[in-house]
Amino acid sequence: MKTLKFKLYQSKCNKHLKRSINAAGVIYNHCIALHRRYYRMWNKHLNCSKLQSHIAQLRKRKVFWQQVGSQAVQDICQRIEKAYQLFFKHHKKGVRPPGFKKVRRYKSFTLKQAGYKFLGSNRIKIGNRVYQYWNSREIEGKVKTLTIKRTTLGELFMVVVVDSVGEPETKVETSRIAGFDFGLKTFLTCSDGTKIESPQFLKQSLSAIKKANRQHSQKRKGSANRERARLNLVRRHEGIANRRSDWFWKLAHELTDKFDVLCFETLNLKGMQRLWGRKISDLAFGEFLQILEWVAKKKGKQVVFIDRWYPSSKTCSHCGHVLKELDLSVREWRCPSCQRVNNRDENAAINICAVGASTVKLGDVRQATPAIAV
Repeated sequence: MKTLKFKLYQSKCNKHLKRSINAAGVIYNHCIALHRRYYRMWNKHLNCSKLQSHIAQLRKRKVFWQQVGSQAVQDICQRIEKAYQLFFKHHKKGVRPPGFKKVRRYKSFTLKQAGYKFLGSNRIKIGNRVYQYWNSREIEGKVKTLTIKRTTLGELFMVVVVDSVGEPETKVETSRIAGFDFGLKTFLTCSDGTKIESPQFLKQSLSAIKKANRQHSQKRKGSANRERARLNLVRRHEGIANRRSDWFWKLAHELTDKFDVLCFETLNLKGMQRLWGRKISDLAFGEFLQILEWVAKKKGKQVVFIDRWYPSSKTCSHCGHVLKELDLSVREWRCPSCQRVNNRDENAAINICAVGASTVKLGDVRQATPAIAV
C-alpha cells in the first residue's frame, strides 16, 4: 500500500465538503452515544453490523446526514469498533475508549469503493460536484480508499491509498554500520564521532508563539478578531511542524546514503516526555524515526533497535567494564578498569553500534564495517 496526499484548490464548492465532514462528526458522536446507552441498558458491547444497519435507517430520515456517503458512514462505525477493540485489549495499559468530539474539530471522512471518480488531469468528482487538486505526482496503481481531510486552518486535502507499484530501489552500497545516540543537547551522536545538532524550531519561534497566544486569549470569544487570531496561531505552529519535517526528511536521506545499517537504542518517549516535556516535543525523536524507517525501507537499508535496558552509557566501549551508577549530569567519565576517558554520548553510540552489528542479518550487506571514531 502507498499513501499519496494532494491539496484541493480553494473554491466555493469546498463548503459542501466541509459540511460533509461536519455531518460525519455528528454521526460519529451519535454512534458513541448509542454505544454508551447500549452498554448501560444491557451491559454488553454494541455489535458493529447492528450499529451500521441502525444508522442506515436513521440516515433515511435525517437530511443532514445524507451529506455523507453511505460508505463513509460504514467507515465511521468500523473505526469506532476498532477503537473499542483496542480499548478492550489494552485497557490495563491506560488505553481509553473513544469519546465525543467537537464537530468543528472533526477532521475527515473516508470513501472506499464508490462516491468518487477521477476525471483525468487534476479533477475529481466527489458526489455530484467536481473539485480540482494540485496534481503534484501521478496516481499509479488501483485506488483503494479516498479520504478528505480538513486541517485546523480550514484547508482541505485529499489522501489517496493505492496498491503500491513496484518501484526500482535506489540502493547505494556503502557497507557501513553506524550507531546513533539521541541526546537533549546534541540531537544525534554518531559512532564515527560526528554530531548533529537539532535546530529546535519551537525554541526559535517561542517568542512569536507566545505573542500569538496572548493576542488570541485577549480577543472576545465568538468574535471575528478571535478567529483571525486563532488562524494566526495555527499558522505559526504549522510553520514549525513543516520546517521540522523538512529537516527530518533531508537528514534521513543523508544518513541512509552514508550508511547501510543504522542502529538506535529503543527510547521510552512517554517517560522522557514526563521528565523534559516541551524539549522532547521540540526534538520529536519518534517522528524522525518513523521518517527514517520509511526512507531506509525504500532504499533497501536497515534500521536496527537494541534493547531499551542495555547500559550503553555506563559500559566502557574499550574494555567492556560496566559502571554501577552514572548520573545524567556526568558527560565524561574515566573507566576504572582501563583508565580510558569516555565521552558519554560517543561511548553510548559506539556500544549501540557494536550491539546492533551483532544482531543484524548481514545477508544483503557485504563485509559491513562499523563506523567507529578512532
